[in-house]
Amino acid sequence: MPEQRRILLLAIVVGLGCGAAATILLKAIHFVQWILIGWFKTPESSLLYLVYPGIGMLIAYLLVRYLVRDNIGHGVTKVLLAISKNNSQIKPHNTWSSMLTSAITIGFGGSVGAEAPIVYTGAAIGSNIGRIAGLSYKNMTLLLGCGAAGAIGGIFKAPMAGVLFTLEILLFNISMTSILPLVISSVTATTVTYIFRGDAVAFHNTITPFQLGNLPYYVLFGVICGFASLYFTRMTLKTEDKIKAIKNPWKRWLLSALGLGVLIYIFPPLYGEGYDNLTNLLNGNDSGALDTTYFPQLFSLPWMIPLFFAGVFFFKVFSMAFTNAGGGVGGTFGPTLFMGGILGFVVARSATLLGVDIPETNFVLVGMAGLMAAVMQAPMTAIFLIAEITGGYELLMPLIITSAISYATIRSFEPYSIYTKRIAKQGLLLTHDSDQAVLTLLKVTDVIERNFTIVKMNSTLGDFIKDIAHSTRNIYPVLDGNSVMKGVVYLDDVKEDMFESSKYDTSYVYTYMKQPEAYVYEDERMESVMEKFEITKAWNLPVIDRDGHYIGFVSKSNIFSIYRERLQEVSHD
Repeated sequence: MPEQRRILLLAIVVGLGCGAAATILLKAIHFVQWILIGWFKTPESSLLYLVYPGIGMLIAYLLVRYLVRDNIGHGVTKVLLAISKNNSQIKPHNTWSSMLTSAITIGFGGSVGAEAPIVYTGAAIGSNIGRIAGLSYKNMTLLLGCGAAGAIGGIFKAPMAGVLFTLEILLFNISMTSILPLVISSVTATTVTYIFRGDAVAFHNTITPFQLGNLPYYVLFGVICGFASLYFTRMTLKTEDKIKAIKNPWKRWLLSALGLGVLIYIFPPLYGEGYDNLTNLLNGNDSGALDTTYFPQLFSLPWMIPLFFAGVFFFKVFSMAFTNAGGGVGGTFGPTLFMGGILGFVVARSATLLGVDIPETNFVLVGMAGLMAAVMQAPMTAIFLIAEITGGYELLMPLIITSAISYATIRSFEPYSIYTKRIAKQGLLLTHDSDQAVLTLLKVTDVIERNFTIVKMNSTLGDFIKDIAHSTRNIYPVLDGNSVMKGVVYLDDVKEDMFESSKYDTSYVYTYMKQPEAYVYEDERMESVMEKFEITKAWNLPVIDRDGHYIGFVSKSNIFSIYRERLQEVSHD
């Protein structure tokens, strides 16, 4: 069967797997929550809410450390790294490990989302099915994308958002003809979740129709969302890095558990994903979102309600960082939706208290899209995801306006999304630029040539002539007794003495040795290697390890040859 036809059939298989995985994950989270809090008579008064998240983080950490034995946090970023660094191959355990650990983390109340783990799971399903089927890198990457699309489509019952998420965030170089497998996988996964979870939208709401008079407020709100997203992205990464800088994992867990417990005690909506509170706000039920607070007497003052939720927005970043850094497994996708909705409510309620009448539920819904568009730098995904999960297509105009302005605002300050910022610094991010994508995928080890004759520094010219007789190259790496590279000898530099036999025993290799124009390290990025070729104008450069031991050479001609092959691999026809 032609590979393209196989891809379509495999996309269905991947979609079925992703739909089942999304359903199992959500059921597992609810089951854990039912076991932990289903027996509470007065949930809002139980101090166990403060202890559960830390226990969940600890269990997840122990599972990762002793069972999985791999780093499975930040699923979307891991998928991007797999595409750029590991030939789109994801380890088989990722088809279940992220689901297991995130179900425990979130079920116990960890302040993260289930979406990134399910994307990692879906991508792993696609990658491993592609590997078993013996697909090429290009088509394995496409099937990995099918898994991600199916994961988003399945967990949100939003097939269009699944496709757009994959196109905007994961697969940069893809043609229109390659979109069909993504659509098939996403629709298949969504159908599976419809069967087991019904066809109702994920977030019920009571939005009101769009009014043209509110257009300026949505424009201003887009700018607010852009700056809020800048805070979200930078503070999340900075806080998590600082906590992870604590080397002792038990101290890190203890600090994170205590920090998260204190935050949840003060701001109970930080417990878990927070989707129930978000649904309450989407239905104009702010009292329902406040009924778990330990300080109900404070909310008799009108301004205390928006101030309280502003605190929830501000500290959600820290609760999320505590959860991830403390050993929990979860993503930033869900918190982005939650914080966007909270921001929309705060802005709308504050405006109402100032005498400006704007629909609060509409701003909660639009805020979800506005923050997502900027944090993930994926405006199309944000627009259609929120429209699909809320049924809010009648607010498509403000969704587009706010998301576009929010995205434009953050792009003025931050060129990378929360998923790509770290790997972009490492030079491992694939982009829409095909040339740059190929250089990112190429590794020095892929282009090393090893058929060079090695000579020793103290060898005589006579011995060197014997080496030349059996060599097909005109460059000779010179090594000492420890295989450390000391320089090179060019054939042209010994031509004059080759026919003077009187010098065979009196001249030594080191007298002809020169230093190469530059050295290339075996773990160096290919972009840096090409810069060295450009600066030195050389055609061949030696490759060494970080201790100076000789490995081989890289040549421009070989790089260009392999480059042409890889360019075809990343181009989807």
